Amino acid sequence: MVDVVEVKTNKQKRQFIEFPLRLYKECPYFVPPLYGDEKKIFRADYMYYDQCEAVYYLAYRDGIPVGRISGILQRASNEKTGQKRVRFTRFDSIDDTEVAGSLFGAVESWALSRGMDTVCGPLGFSDLEREGLLIEGFDQKATFEEQYNYEYYQRLIEDCGYGKEVDWNESRIYLPDEPDDRLEKSAALLMKRYNLKPGPAKNINEFLKKYADKFFDLLDRSYDKIYGTVPFTDSMKKSLISGFKLLLDVEHVAVVVDENDKPVLLGLCFPSISEAVRKSNGRLTPAAIIRILRAKAHPKVLDLGLVGVDPEYENKGVGAIASAAIMRMLKADGIEYAETNLNLEDNYQIQNMWKRFKRVIHKRRRSYVKKLTENNKE
Repeated sequence: MVDVVEVKTNKQKRQFIEFPLRLYKECPYFVPPLYGDEKKIFRADYMYYDQCEAVYYLAYRDGIPVGRISGILQRASNEKTGQKRVRFTRFDSIDDTEVAGSLFGAVESWALSRGMDTVCGPLGFSDLEREGLLIEGFDQKATFEEQYNYEYYQRLIEDCGYGKEVDWNESRIYLPDEPDDRLEKSAALLMKRYNLKPGPAKNINEFLKKYADKFFDLLDRSYDKIYGTVPFTDSMKKSLISGFKLLLDVEHVAVVVDENDKPVLLGLCFPSISEAVRKSNGRLTPAAIIRILRAKAHPKVLDLGLVGVDPEYENKGVGAIASAAIMRMLKADGIEYAETNLNLEDNYQIQNMWKRFKRVIHKRRRSYVKKLTENNKE
């Protein structure tokens, strides 16, 4: 017998956050999110609740938590697309079809009660959150930005009637085996042709002061048609900037501006902090902070965070400029490779960028969708 309960009490909130920490305790590939960040989802002033509504469920068997799930009504996304959807996220479960079916049944009933007709996911409040179910690459360590899941999750979700909507792939990119200066030459010619120049910044604080507002505007325009994205709110911007100050190094930022100092291309890379966070189970202990600062000072792996190109320049070859900038970052002492994180398989502009590198596609993720009927009501 499985009992599904909406999370209300402090004990239930703690169980919801800690369930995956126990489920993946012995898994070397799992990297937890920051514990403090997960606690914020239960605060009334959480940064997404000005545009979203969310519900959280726990599944119990004999009083012991055996699964969890969250449903998100992302109003900004629905308004943007004209759809009536609820997203599912934070799904974790033991390998049990009854548990999974009960959890998804609860989210589907909640979606119908809100007048929605579709459930999709895994998708978070925005694409800044972890998204996509891992369907290939179970022997690869997760990046800090993305979620790991066991192989049986795919079967559980598909047995609940969900089918593929989109896939992402993730790659490791390395410097080419043979040095080639043609990319730098192409980038220089493009900069000259379109009167572009690097956007200078001595440090991250100066970068944020000069470009933060323009940067988010650029991302909104370049990500407008990307699956699952929503415009940045002031709260989202504030949260991102706080993370930038902690993790970003100006050497891992690429900014290109036009003659009016307007950014037309921007790329951010972060030092990989997966191991630093994994060792502390997502808690920012003093030891974890020291490990994070060491990773920032001497990174071995870069996680590619955000890359935005002004839509006016998308078809002008400026991807070569971004590729050249990333290539220079990979040439720095101690850097072994970069992780691309999620790239939509049909986003050919970003897929083509990686052809200039030595590339290994090592993970694949999927977002599922299910059309609801009145029969989905409990």
